Amino acid sequence: MKISTILDHIDSGHMALPEFQRGYVWNRDQVRALFDSLYRRHPVGSLLVWATKSDEAVHRGDGELAPGVVKLLLDGQQRMTTLYGVVRGVPPKFFDGNSRVFTGLRFHLETEVFEFFQPLKMKDDPLWVDVTELMKRGMVGLTGFFKEQPRLAPEAVKYMSALGQLLAVIDIDLHVEEVTEKNLNVIVEIFNRVNTGGTKLSKGDLALAKICAEWPEGRDKMKAKLKEWDKADYKFNLDWLLRSVNTVLTGEAKFQFLHSKNADEVKEGLARASKHIETSLNMISGRLGLDHDQVFFGRFGVPLMVRYLDLHTGTMSEKERDKLLFWFAQSGMWGRFSGSTESFIDQDLAALEGPDAGLDKLLEQLRLWHGGLRVEPGHFTGWSLGARFYPVLYMLTRMGEACDWGNGGLRLKASLLGKMNKLEVHHIFPKAQLYKWNFKRPEVNALANFCFLTKETNLQISDRLPEEYFPEVEKNYPGALASQWIPTDAKLWKMENFRDFLEARKILLAAEVNKRMEELLHGETRWLAGPAAAIPVAVGGGMSGEEEERQIEELNDWMSVHGLPRGIVAFDFADPSTGEQKAVFDLAWPVGIQEELSEPVAVLLNEPTETIAIASQAGFRCFRKVTEFQKYVQTEVLDGAAAS
Repeated sequence: MKISTILDHIDSGHMALPEFQRGYVWNRDQVRALFDSLYRRHPVGSLLVWATKSDEAVHRGDGELAPGVVKLLLDGQQRMTTLYGVVRGVPPKFFDGNSRVFTGLRFHLETEVFEFFQPLKMKDDPLWVDVTELMKRGMVGLTGFFKEQPRLAPEAVKYMSALGQLLAVIDIDLHVEEVTEKNLNVIVEIFNRVNTGGTKLSKGDLALAKICAEWPEGRDKMKAKLKEWDKADYKFNLDWLLRSVNTVLTGEAKFQFLHSKNADEVKEGLARASKHIETSLNMISGRLGLDHDQVFFGRFGVPLMVRYLDLHTGTMSEKERDKLLFWFAQSGMWGRFSGSTESFIDQDLAALEGPDAGLDKLLEQLRLWHGGLRVEPGHFTGWSLGARFYPVLYMLTRMGEACDWGNGGLRLKASLLGKMNKLEVHHIFPKAQLYKWNFKRPEVNALANFCFLTKETNLQISDRLPEEYFPEVEKNYPGALASQWIPTDAKLWKMENFRDFLEARKILLAAEVNKRMEELLHGETRWLAGPAAAIPVAVGGGMSGEEEERQIEELNDWMSVHGLPRGIVAFDFADPSTGEQKAVFDLAWPVGIQEELSEPVAVLLNEPTETIAIASQAGFRCFRKVTEFQKYVQTEVLDGAAAS
């Protein structure tokens, strides 16, 4: 079938995109490569379409389908969207992506190369032809084209040939293979098999595809909720939200139980789940102080909270609220959902059902799984911004009486407004000074060497030594040091006693955690009684400061620009059965960038060989430099998807 005919079919509604297809993900390099291949008449692959009745077809976008049989693109979306966008000058009605990717394509008449518009390079140069404008004018407009550009007249015959060859791209025949299967499950399986260069549908995607078959707006409604939470600095994905919808409607973790629910039930489930999620976030932020994504550990505890709230539709008492938050915090501390997430969610959901169900059973299950729930100083032995107890330190700062060491000794539990009042990690003993004393990275970035201060105060202290600035803080704001669990013995403020300082502060931090946990239990301290949990072996990896954090965030933004999923920041790599943290990876895609198709990958900046070894043995492909990772993405992911 000619490309021009396919584009006409898209216009007329005879060809569209099935609802379960993901959005447009190509970048400009892929757009340019496609047109270069078509211009040179290189093969660009065939299309696979699903021929089905238009009155039964669930498609993306708001375009009308033609009556009769419609062809839904299973393989070829990226190519046909690109062709439509460049040839028509606007994206197709089923488009979901960044249209700037295919806007401004130019063709050079002399060198016969394709590039995107660059003002300084191309302005007033008639050799750079606007491909979209050319396609709109067609062969009829070529004569006028050379009249408008008299400087091109001497080479008119040569350039006319090149332009004709470019225009004839839309006359190229593409092989179109059809399937007529009626079962959506089979169609999705076919899609996954043939779309080897694209992104395979996950279990959550399949469940969403089934939902959207009856409720086409479902995906957009869920995305809208995710955007709301993103504005509040909580970054969740569709699978996570769908998990909460699933627990509300079925009381199960596995998505297969969602398949039997109709559109009205799912709509109601989304409304209930969204309401309970917002209640949970408000409780977690307001009571525990975990008010942004970087410190939001144990996020898969939220679907459990959602189920509990849904089962208890009446007003929750303060004691119930705090006990639920105690469970959430403890689940995060001990990595309840860091291993086999789905199976542990199912176990905990079961604890909420039956005659003896409730929070006590949920807590008993957690204690049986982990052991003692009381924190010991050794639990703060971890290091880096990704250590399991890093969010715990932030939680203590926001829950307790912690004060800033500037700004009038401002209480850090209050809602702080303004850029300079945003809480930042502060190295109590400055990094530069510690490295001069030959302390190693794990000690420099030990949790007990961290505290949280406002940005303004952090800048004022800079890299001064504690023995120098601590007396000033104590003089100006009496009690501010103790509020941040700083040992009062001034000998420990000296550089030569740094290790002793860490040990002393870990004791104070552990005591503070247990105190705050007791407050959440309102006297039911039996949950903290008994032997303490085993002290884990110190883990390696994780971001060591703001510079690495910035690089990771910029890399995630780069992935988003290329239409690829963001990685998990400070990925908690844990034993799947015990939840014990083994290492922290700066940035990771544990199921691959192309889920279940590409290998797991991890970006590990400036990490020791032990962390690299742990990641490699677990099957992760490791990258120690941002540029190396970007090269991998370009060559093996983006270029690999060029035929999709």
